[in-house]
Amino acid sequence: MSSSWFATTLLVVLVLLLLVGPWVLGMANRLDRLHVRTDAAWAGLDASLARRAVVARTVVGLEPDQATMLRNVADRAERAGRAEREAAENELSGLLADLDRSALPPVLAAELADAEQRVVLSRRVHNDAVRDTLSLRRRRLIRWLKLAGTAPRPEYFEIAEPLEAAESSVLTPRTAARVLLTDDTGRVLLFEGHDPARPQESFWFTVGGGVDPGEELRAAAVREVSEETGLELGADDLIGPIWKRHTVFSLDGLSYASEEWFFLTRTSTGFTVDTSGFDEAETRTIRRHRWWTADELRATEDAVYPVQLADLLPELLRADWDGSLRAVR
Repeated sequence: MSSSWFATTLLVVLVLLLLVGPWVLGMANRLDRLHVRTDAAWAGLDASLARRAVVARTVVGLEPDQATMLRNVADRAERAGRAEREAAENELSGLLADLDRSALPPVLAAELADAEQRVVLSRRVHNDAVRDTLSLRRRRLIRWLKLAGTAPRPEYFEIAEPLEAAESSVLTPRTAARVLLTDDTGRVLLFEGHDPARPQESFWFTVGGGVDPGEELRAAAVREVSEETGLELGADDLIGPIWKRHTVFSLDGLSYASEEWFFLTRTSTGFTVDTSGFDEAETRTIRRHRWWTADELRATEDAVYPVQLADLLPELLRADWDGSLRAVR
């Protein structure tokens, strides 16, 4: 009987290997192709960004200080490493958005518009490739079997897209108060949202939002926590601002130059998040929320902002705040 059981078990294992083996091999090959596609898409985007920088340096008819600044920013964007590239390219986008295109020679204006359009298309191709790759890498069996191997996790490239010529190209300034809401175990609360114009690209972010006209940062942070989580805080419950982040992003067809100020506060592990205070925009763009540990943030394939959150959170929770303001990205 034992021999029969062993033979049956062996047969089942062999059948499973025959059935699962080709699937595993197919998934591994598909994932490898997606990584190759992502690398190729990044190379294309990098080339488009480099061409835009070259064209930007040739812009004439500007005030000397403006021309010097444009050349310097274009140089900085072209030399920036991957970690600093988004901020550098967004700075260049902002300067190009302020140019009076009607004052440029027609040929140069057309070349600049073409370079910008190539950046838009290349970025979308790149982010589509990243989305497909991350989607496959997130599958449970893919993660369990470690089919991604040592391939680095691809990242979205987030820069504001220039608006159509018929629209205003000026970036809308936005000041935001954001809160690192942590619990007794050191987890941080994050929301998952998306841009309605690109619903396939989701990302995680902290509690918080825009500061109303005339509103103080700390008051805005308290209000946002209440509206988004139901937690009632006093101004003294917030530590900071501890971090500051500059970012340029597009949302629902509009482009923003945002200055984000981060506070820290803690709540009990048993706190239940209440999102009934969401406004219409939040209800439309936020899909869910969850508490994250630093280890989970490091391991996730999802896009998380600030990018450095996983590395900086443990340090922040281990010691008392020293009163300094840190720039994050």
